[in-house]
Amino acid sequence: MKTIYQSICAICIICSLMSCSDFLDEHTPQATLSDEQVKTPENAEAMVVSAYAIFTSAEDINSSFSMWNFDVRSDDAYKGGNGTSDGDVFHQLEVQQGVLTTNWNINDIWIRLYNSISRVNSAIALLNETDESFAMKHQRLAEMKFLRAYGHFLLKRLFKNIPFVVDENLSYDDYNKLSNTTYTNNEGWQLIIDDLMEAYNTLPQTQQDKGRPTKASAAAFLAKVYLYKAYHQDDVKSNQVTSIDKGDLEKVIEFTNPALYTNYGLEDDIHNNFRPEDQYENGKESLWAIQYSRNDGSTYGNLNWSYGLIPPNIPGATDGGCDFYKPSQNLVNAYKTGDNGLPLLDNFNEKDYDKANDNADPRLFLTVGMSGLPYMFNKNYMMDETSIWSRSNGLYGYYVSLKHNVDPALIDSYLIKGSYWASSMNRIVFRYADVLLERAEAYAQLGQTDQAIALVNQIRSRAASSTQMIGNYPGTYGVKMYISNYKGSYSKEDAIKIVKMERRLELGMESERFFDLVRWGDAATVLNKYYAEEIDNCAIYSNAHFTSNKDEYLPIPYSQLSASNGHYTQNIGQW
Repeated sequence: MKTIYQSICAICIICSLMSCSDFLDEHTPQATLSDEQVKTPENAEAMVVSAYAIFTSAEDINSSFSMWNFDVRSDDAYKGGNGTSDGDVFHQLEVQQGVLTTNWNINDIWIRLYNSISRVNSAIALLNETDESFAMKHQRLAEMKFLRAYGHFLLKRLFKNIPFVVDENLSYDDYNKLSNTTYTNNEGWQLIIDDLMEAYNTLPQTQQDKGRPTKASAAAFLAKVYLYKAYHQDDVKSNQVTSIDKGDLEKVIEFTNPALYTNYGLEDDIHNNFRPEDQYENGKESLWAIQYSRNDGSTYGNLNWSYGLIPPNIPGATDGGCDFYKPSQNLVNAYKTGDNGLPLLDNFNEKDYDKANDNADPRLFLTVGMSGLPYMFNKNYMMDETSIWSRSNGLYGYYVSLKHNVDPALIDSYLIKGSYWASSMNRIVFRYADVLLERAEAYAQLGQTDQAIALVNQIRSRAASSTQMIGNYPGTYGVKMYISNYKGSYSKEDAIKIVKMERRLELGMESERFFDLVRWGDAATVLNKYYAEEIDNCAIYSNAHFTSNKDEYLPIPYSQLSASNGHYTQNIGQW
């Protein structure tokens, strides 16, 4: 099925029609028609399509907008691959050593995201000039403001101090005068919120095209940005959290109100969010997803190539799989549960998970593939501790991600081999479980602990029933699954700890973990402890160290600093 994300040819249409001052965009068209010929509803729609399309066409295996490449800095995952030299710049990020401002991956993601913002701004500029007789004008403008917020959000989480391109009519000279420190950290988040509020106030409750955001999508996005904004990091000499803003937390509560999500809810089984089959795409938990497709008339369709490095190298099936982004032992240990069915919280990593003896949260087996169990729930591909399941021969362990991969039985239908492996599985950007957990976090920080725990229990109840693929695991493979809800009352401190753990368990391997640690101000403490404890499982961490007030954010790329004529300032701690 075709989607608004795949009509890349719309770029060519626009390039023949109008002039635009694309910021860092290689596609800079020349005007060949009069302004009045350009400012038509048809051309505006075509430009909007091209703005959507770039959010698939501008990413690739090394610069995935899902951010898995950059989540290797967290305690959820190892980089994986064939060894430390395979994707060496990501190895440097993983151990936080030797990261240079000239590293290609840092500049690459910067350019790709600003190219995306450029395409969106070109669409906004044309829409603003389009006649009011275009019935969809204001809705399309709202969609573009949503996309512009998305591009800036991804950049801000990565780099913190970024130039904001929120004036779509800037001249070339004005672009060259933009600074990445015009706004404080707090003001930067507010700029993103401003775009999202315009979107929220205009977007409809439903969209015929599933890839277009809705009012609920904007609400979910607003909740997330307000939660980031709540943890103030405005000291220019530090990345530390200096305070937590009550007003921002109350905004999180406002934009996670269940009344805003009448068309959405939790899937019966969490695994439904990570299946490519048509009947599972755009389910009730998917608030906004990047749409991929197959069988659309092109050679490979509009497939998701950004996960292309993640599949394992299974002979006769996923030959050529690169085996990146492998779950860590620490993440696996986090899924252990005690005799009460609850997470161990403070001491989960004292010994490694033993599937023959330890109780585990069912989500472990839907997040991590491990030895002795079927890969992607297909008993024709049993996992073991061989090179098939670890291209590094055990350096990065033998675990495999399940949320990014597709059952090999679906090869040539939903899983396609090109230059790398790809699938048509959508990537959910905002899902309802995250909304519930954000609401729980805000309640916990506000001291309303009963409300926070009740929301966590909603997530845990769904986890307990997520057994459609793994219901036979205890009897067939001898694993022990046990999960229960929290009971009683909890202090604010304990409620916050519970919510943080539940975010990790629910969103494991979804590339949220590193950014969560940074916004909480927990990154240095958690990750340095992780490095010390993980050496026995992954020797690469012997020289790893997370430096506070430096490693929370990527450095501004050298080439961007050089081209800014002194208007950019390097992030603290970088060189």
